[in-house]
Amino acid sequence: MLRETPRSNLYSRVWRFVLFFVAASASFQGFYTQCHFHEVGISGGWEPTSFQRMVDGTADRPYIYRQMLPEIANWIDSATSQDVKDKWYRRQWSSSIGYINAITVSPAAKNKVYFFRYVIFYGTTFLFTLLAVYSMYLVCNALEMPAISAVFAPIIVILILPYFMNSYQGSGHFYDYPELALMSLAIWITLKFDWWWAIPLVALGTWNKESFLLVVLTLYPFIRRRHSRVASLIGVAVLCGACLAVYYPIRLRFAHNPGSTLEMHWLDQLAFFTDRRALILGTQETYGVRLINTFSVLPIALLVWTVWRAWKKLPLAVKRHAQIAAAINIPLYFLFCAPGELRDLSMLYVALLLVVAVNLNECIPGTEQTLPLQGA
Repeated sequence: MLRETPRSNLYSRVWRFVLFFVAASASFQGFYTQCHFHEVGISGGWEPTSFQRMVDGTADRPYIYRQMLPEIANWIDSATSQDVKDKWYRRQWSSSIGYINAITVSPAAKNKVYFFRYVIFYGTTFLFTLLAVYSMYLVCNALEMPAISAVFAPIIVILILPYFMNSYQGSGHFYDYPELALMSLAIWITLKFDWWWAIPLVALGTWNKESFLLVVLTLYPFIRRRHSRVASLIGVAVLCGACLAVYYPIRLRFAHNPGSTLEMHWLDQLAFFTDRRALILGTQETYGVRLINTFSVLPIALLVWTVWRAWKKLPLAVKRHAQIAAAINIPLYFLFCAPGELRDLSMLYVALLLVVAVNLNECIPGTEQTLPLQGA
């Protein structure tokens, strides 16, 4: 076999970046065309959590708790001179091309007050989409997946994500991609390093979305690989403490915003699961093509089949991670989440990634005998 040279290694890295960039671009565009950032005046926009109200700090709870990108946008906006912002604004609207042609239909982007922050939102959300692909790739590498599976499993998951975000009742949010990126990075860190290196990351994850505290509980099996049971439980407790240290001040800051900490949707879920037409014939439009709804009988059957095929070959730590995530996420989904939105089962995204990777091992000639770490 030919030994890989530094030149060919550079070539593979460049092509991996190209593949990841193209996949992230397609996924982001699939999400963005559904509802943008829910700004008013856009099809699929939702005023209680619109871009304008998020950056102004007036959005409804619990959405207002998801402050990472809004605060980053506000901070960069305040640190940038008005002359620079005016120049960007004039350049965007002085021709039919501008910097970002995709935002020309957004009323919020046309508003001079919000334009610069909107551009920051657009750019940072895409960067987190790209980071999510790389983060999933790192997880696959940490579990010693074959090279082809490690590259293409993240691409498949990121391209599927807009289908999970879309539903007959709503669509995704700007914090969905950072959630996947930070969750994957947290798992990668606990696989490769000691758990305390994940403290800044779980803090960022909670700043992005308050439910990241629950994601921390699913890290236990990965921490347990290098520590005793007691030490692992202490590590999880410390990481949860870091999450609470971030979440509690945000909760106090927005305590008087409209809405509530949690929204009950179990009656909506009951109505959805008794609607045979929606479960069998429901459709959605994603990537400009109308297909059967992802939360309907056939796609769910395909998903179950995919998991069943891979389950026995998953590393033990991944199985335990998936079981903890399912035990937490599935009941919460039926109680507090809008029906038909697979994106609300996001705690299972990394488990899905590895299920896809193991199935790719079976489908690609030459990799079926190369399994991930069974003892992990």
